[in-house]
Amino acid sequence: MSEVAAVSDGGPVRARLLHAALDCFLADDYHRVTTRMIAERAGANVSMIRYYFGSKEGLYEEMIRDTMAPLLDALDGPLLASVGGLADYLGLYYRTMTGRPEFPKLILKVLALNQGPGRRFIQQLLERGRTGGARSLSRLKADGKIEAGVDPDIMRLAFVSLAMTPMLLKDIFEEQMGRPMEAAFLERLADFNGRLFEVALAPSGESQA
Repeated sequence: MSEVAAVSDGGPVRARLLHAALDCFLADDYHRVTTRMIAERAGANVSMIRYYFGSKEGLYEEMIRDTMAPLLDALDGPLLASVGGLADYLGLYYRTMTGRPEFPKLILKVLALNQGPGRRFIQQLLERGRTGGARSLSRLKADGKIEAGVDPDIMRLAFVSLAMTPMLLKDIFEEQMGRPMEAAFLERLADFNGRLFEVALAPSGESQA
C-alpha cells in the first residue's frame, strides 16, 4: 500500500503512527507498549508499522528522530550564527518540548537507566548535536564574537543543563512557584538564559567593559 493511499481524515498513516507512538512511549515503559496499541491509537492497521518502520524498535527510533529533528536541523542553519541565537535556540527547545514534557525523561531513562532500546541510536543523534554545536562555536570564535578560550565541552554541558532541567523538573518547579511554566514564561526564561551566555561568552575586552 502506498503512503498516498494510506490517508484518512486524520492525515497520512505514517504521521499518525509517529504521533501515536510518541503518546504511547511517553505514557508507559517500552516493553509495555505493543504495536497493536499504537496502531489502534493511530486508527491504522498494525501491518502499517511493519510497512513504514520495519518493527516496533524501528518505529521507536523514528519517533525519537522525528521529535528531535527541529533541534538538530537548527544546528545546521543560521540560528546560531550569533551569540543572540543561543536564546532563540533555547526558545526552540522549550517550545518543542512544551507539548511533550515527558520526552526528556524518556531520553534520560534510555541513556542513564538503559530502559528500552535505542541507546546507541540516541547517542548518535546527540553526537550529531555535539558536532553541530562545536562547529557553530568555532565559527563564533573565528569571527571574534565570543571569547577564544571558551571550552566547548563546558559550554555544551551548561547549555544542556539550562535546556533540559526546566523540562525534567517541570512539575516540581511549578509546584514550588505556584504557577504554570506556560509559553510566555518559557520565552522569558530562554531570553534570560541567553543573556547569561552573552555575558559569559563575551570577548575579554567586552566582558571587562
